[in-house]
Amino acid sequence: MKRRNFVKSTLLGSMTAALGTDIVFGTLMPDGYTPLALLQNTDPFQLFDKDPQMVVLNNKPWNIEAQAHLLDDNVTPNTRMFIRNNGIIPERIDASKWTLTIDGESAKEPKTYTLVDLKTRFPQYTYQLTLECGGNGRSEFDPPAKGNQWTVGAVSCANWTGVRLRDVLEDVGFNKDAVYIGYHATDIHLSRDPDKEPISRGVPMAKALQDETLLAFRMNEKDIPMAHGYPLRLVAGGWPASASGKWVNRVSIRNKVHDGAKMTGTAYRVPCESVAPGEKIKEEDFCIIESMPVKSLITYPKSGATFPLGKKLQIRGHAWAGELEVKKMEYSIDFGATWKKCAVERPANRLAWQHFTATIDFPKKGYYEVWARATDSENTGQPMVLPGWNPKGYLNNACHRIAVKVT
Repeated sequence: MKRRNFVKSTLLGSMTAALGTDIVFGTLMPDGYTPLALLQNTDPFQLFDKDPQMVVLNNKPWNIEAQAHLLDDNVTPNTRMFIRNNGIIPERIDASKWTLTIDGESAKEPKTYTLVDLKTRFPQYTYQLTLECGGNGRSEFDPPAKGNQWTVGAVSCANWTGVRLRDVLEDVGFNKDAVYIGYHATDIHLSRDPDKEPISRGVPMAKALQDETLLAFRMNEKDIPMAHGYPLRLVAGGWPASASGKWVNRVSIRNKVHDGAKMTGTAYRVPCESVAPGEKIKEEDFCIIESMPVKSLITYPKSGATFPLGKKLQIRGHAWAGELEVKKMEYSIDFGATWKKCAVERPANRLAWQHFTATIDFPKKGYYEVWARATDSENTGQPMVLPGWNPKGYLNNACHRIAVKVT
């Protein structure tokens, strides 16, 4: 009942804020009703302070991706950071009243913290952390997979500042049977049913206790933008971004694999064994996605670049490998027949993406494609084309390529 009342008041408050005036008789509106004035198109680029070249995939909920050339910054700014939501963004948040509760079957004793508690009682840390949607690259799957048809831009690497989740969990105390944590948040289900959570995922205790797993309240040295989880979110780099819950107000320490919304069934899972395209798979034959696969992205030049023969082409981009590091980067201009090395930098810290560069000479005029391939510290390289098919369209880490015309 408390959540139901909170959600109703939050929805009415957000509608009032959006309209700029009180909604007379607003408390009498039917559940799930949206005022006509709010059905008009909203400019997401102004609403979320995004680059106008970003691509909107969905507005119910908001899902927006970058184009490859927009991700050229070493540290991703808010203006070019993808948005992946499952529900309605909460509004009218009063950070001074925000609390985080730690509970669950394996918690020694539930505890509640204010933001001031978190910021003053625990050491603060800053890490660059790579977040990538598990469905990034879904648009290439055939047969098509349901869901947002991400191309390559559902990835980012920002500076996140907060406290270690480990420090807070240890302050609460947890039993030896603890195996997982699950997060809960204040975003609102698309149905507007206050008893439903849009998403409530989690990670095993080993991931929860890593140094880089943060309860974050700042992004790139500023308060986290609303669309990215203000005032508090979980950040678990290197895993699918769905593990990094936004607007977090509760974390449960579980004695079993967390069973929240989009944690069961086939959500964020892939077949445990390779399957044929279009094959029907039993639910019990799916495994939860954990560390993301090795991948890379050419961010300069923009695909379609044209330049004269005799001029060398400088390319650059980023590469990442989930929990691992990228140890080698290569490029090809002959569709993968031969490969040449790129210079690749070490990550700023564990779980940050790595920057690569190369200088390319082209032998003659004509059309070329520049392909990029990363290899991780366990010698696993990117596939040249779409990897094994799965029904949800997850984990496409095929080589990125750009078109180039030499005149």
